[in-house]
Amino acid sequence: MTERYVMSIDQGTTSTRCILFDHGGRLVSVAQREHRQYFPRPGWVEHDPVEIWRNLERIAPEALAQAGVTVNQVAAVGIANQRETTVLWDRLTGVPIGRAIVWQDLRTGALVDELGRAPGAALVAERSGLPLATYFSAPRIRWLLDHTPGLRERAERGEVLFGTMESWLIWNLSGGVDGGVHVTDVTNAGRTLLMDLRALSWDDGLLRFFGVPRAMLPEIRSSTETYGTARRVFPGVRIGAALGDQQAALFGQACFAPGETKCTYGTGAFLLMNTGTAPVKSDNGLLTTVGYKIGDEPAVYALEGSIAITGALVQWFRDGLGLITTAPEIETLARSVDDNGGCYIVPAFSGLFAPHWRSEARGVIVGLTSYITKGHLARAVLEATGWQTREVVDAMNADSGLGLKELKADGGMTSDNLVMQMVADVLNVPVERPMVVETVSLGAAYAAGLAVGYWSGLEGLRRNWHRAARWVPAMEPARRDAEYGNWKRAVERTFDWIRAGEDPASAP
Repeated sequence: MTERYVMSIDQGTTSTRCILFDHGGRLVSVAQREHRQYFPRPGWVEHDPVEIWRNLERIAPEALAQAGVTVNQVAAVGIANQRETTVLWDRLTGVPIGRAIVWQDLRTGALVDELGRAPGAALVAERSGLPLATYFSAPRIRWLLDHTPGLRERAERGEVLFGTMESWLIWNLSGGVDGGVHVTDVTNAGRTLLMDLRALSWDDGLLRFFGVPRAMLPEIRSSTETYGTARRVFPGVRIGAALGDQQAALFGQACFAPGETKCTYGTGAFLLMNTGTAPVKSDNGLLTTVGYKIGDEPAVYALEGSIAITGALVQWFRDGLGLITTAPEIETLARSVDDNGGCYIVPAFSGLFAPHWRSEARGVIVGLTSYITKGHLARAVLEATGWQTREVVDAMNADSGLGLKELKADGGMTSDNLVMQMVADVLNVPVERPMVVETVSLGAAYAAGLAVGYWSGLEGLRRNWHRAARWVPAMEPARRDAEYGNWKRAVERTFDWIRAGEDPASAP
């Protein structure tokens, strides 16, 4: 009997990857290609959607060829994508309306401030579960409609389509101008500020508030179902799943029960806690979001906490300060001392994300004395990841009432054993890393395989999860509490640096 596989497309911020998985959830092959980052003005970040599509066309055959697999052996394709990145394209020609505006882009800041003062602004958080911020898609759609002559009229006539990256790829895979399917899933639709979080449908009040024509929006579907059959790249293969990347990681980490939590540690960090089939409103600076939806089953919701700077702080220590030459060296340097020597680093390079959401914050190093060496600084760099995680977990515990019992960790920083031990210590719960660290891609594969019956259910997927490493708390409670108090005081200093109303460039 010919073995069959599931293909995952991981369309990320810097690259696109195709990864083939077998029935045991094991990685069989991977092909990857980076795409160009465009920075046309300060604060602007763009991608070329056509380049990303062409990259997918190139790497998919590579992934199959590496494994010696034909397209007929692929049971389904699932997609995980960078969230909130906004693409508009012409329905008749398939040509994008300029470049995609990336989730990191800040050009809509003035528009968001204006909308925040408009009547009905409170409706945004009430219906969508999200704050009105530049982070999300709706302000980007509005900005493009306002700044592109004739675009609004074309969009109202249904000639222009909107999508996040999974919509763009599904449309092209399923035929493009020749019958392409225009859909999105609930996890991505829920990051636009246009979807009613409970009804899981586009909300007329939110559409009016942002001035977005309904005719340009994709159909909202579940995360796990057959959207259509690929006619390009994977001809004849069913397209069975789409999830935003962090929700895909939640799925890939088998966090299927309320209270189960994952954190992806990369340049920044993203914590998601499964909160069950009812959305939990956050009073502590977290985002309420859809975790996933399997077919006709009720949606599963999550609380999300985003940390802007984790791995990027190690990069700064290497490239900005030149104290190490490679990132792995920081663990050895940090182990050269027993503690941080009373030094704390808060990496608010461009503000702090969850749970503070303070854009005026700036990074600080506190507790410097002549005793401090580069080893103490290295330790403070790594500890910053632990303390920031603790702040988000405290908020999650308070909002959900569930109480974190263990943390499943993935991402590049999990290769640093000292960091993971620090996280276990400050959270006072075990931290586990899975055998398959490509959890974003694995989650998309799992969801697609479920849609076509390749896997029979969640319990089977849970059995596929295998632990590669585990760290248990070892810090004395008195020391943990004292150091956390020091960290909180250091965070307060980040808010004091720039005086209210002053231009950051002129601050003392």
